[in-house]
Amino acid sequence: MEAILRNQYVEDWITIILFSSIFFMVLAKTTYYTRFLNYIILPFNNKYIFLYQKKDKLFNWFSIFFSIFQLLNFSLFIYFINKIFFQFPEEHQFGVYLIIFTSLFLFLVIKMLLQFGNGFIFNANKIISEIVFKKLAYLNYSGIVMLFANLILNYVLQESKTVIFISILLVFIINAIGWITTLRNHQNFLASNFVYFILYLCALEIAPIIIVGNYLIDRSL
Repeated sequence: MEAILRNQYVEDWITIILFSSIFFMVLAKTTYYTRFLNYIILPFNNKYIFLYQKKDKLFNWFSIFFSIFQLLNFSLFIYFINKIFFQFPEEHQFGVYLIIFTSLFLFLVIKMLLQFGNGFIFNANKIISEIVFKKLAYLNYSGIVMLFANLILNYVLQESKTVIFISILLVFIINAIGWITTLRNHQNFLASNFVYFILYLCALEIAPIIIVGNYLIDRSL
């Protein structure tokens, strides 16, 4: 009976990514337990937003830990999308993940810088900071959905397009709740800068969704 060498490289690095992301979530929970309890019910209760939006804002370790958690899982989820809809060579898979992670990180940083740049131009740094805080809180929370999706796609239902579409829908719902909350709380400011808000919305919020949506639809046909 001939022995067959199994390449476990792919499973190993994905497992490391998943455990690393869980580590940052656990770190956020153990370090900021009360804050974590308020955060975990974010889509159903705005207590977290009201308690922390005027305190330490974006640059605190809780948000940093969850941002890393979100980036790791979103990058891995996009990797799975590429793996399922595009069959790329196995030896390049970790390289593809690194490219996705770097691109997503740069996109979020540039997007945040543009948002703060708008706040500086319109002399509304405080309001813009609160808006970014709320949006990032909901975006980071949707990383929890991505974690469960990644676990399912890697260990249970591999290459499942249904899991991908359901996960995208859940992420959209979570972030839509965040957008509705933000618009309701800052409607006067947004109304007074309506034209610039529409330009920003089209360029940095709607356009990426349309691009990803068309991409998935084209590959599923």
